[in-house]
Amino acid sequence: MNFFNNISNILDKYTGLLLKGLGYTMLIALVGTVIGLIIGLCTGIIRTIPTSKNKAVSIIQRCVNALISVYVEVFRGTPMMVQAMVIYWGFAFANGGNTLPLIPAGIFIVSINTGAYMTEIVRGGIISIDKGQFEAAYSCGMNHFQVMLYVIIPQVMKNILPSVSNEFVINIKDTSVLNVIGVMELFYQATKIQTMTYQIFETYLVVCVIYFIMTFSITRLLRLVEKKLSGSNSYTICGSQSDPNAEIRVKEGQ
Repeated sequence: MNFFNNISNILDKYTGLLLKGLGYTMLIALVGTVIGLIIGLCTGIIRTIPTSKNKAVSIIQRCVNALISVYVEVFRGTPMMVQAMVIYWGFAFANGGNTLPLIPAGIFIVSINTGAYMTEIVRGGIISIDKGQFEAAYSCGMNHFQVMLYVIIPQVMKNILPSVSNEFVINIKDTSVLNVIGVMELFYQATKIQTMTYQIFETYLVVCVIYFIMTFSITRLLRLVEKKLSGSNSYTICGSQSDPNAEIRVKEGQ
């Protein structure tokens, strides 16, 4: 009975702190995922530029691709917690002790970490598109960026949506590591509450339930979006396809 009283006491007295932490968690995860996706799209387009016949331009392309590869390997090969400490305190070290604002710092850290994963996700999505579509678009007189913008990227976005959704859910959970630099996300607020109440188990249980409800709800919502974008795969073609009166009827319930 005392256990439930402690849970009720935490919810009654510290709902404001929990909601504040939840808000920062969602803000950092959402903005970080969007910026990371933009980074991935940009690097994906750059890495798929055909090699120039000009020797100087070709060397620049190789250098840029090498830098992107280093960026991806470094940020995929190190924990986000370590990255947060290095970036936050590295900035302070280089600027005489002046630190970055916490929320922008958190968004920046999540963004560049996510960007490294999105780079590979987008690259895989581009590779999955049939090469004939590239050739057909080039034969129409399009340059590389037009091909990407109007032909390839729209298809890539649909193909990688499940992976992007997964990255967003991962970022919601991974924002908890930002408490090491003082970002006031949900886990930071939980630490603050348990320090004031000494009810460690109850506090972290409440936060665990909040994380689960949040990620479960968002996962189901994103799956619904994916289903809507995919459209119906169940239909019956009536009549000849060469007949102008032919029609496609979607089965009932689809």
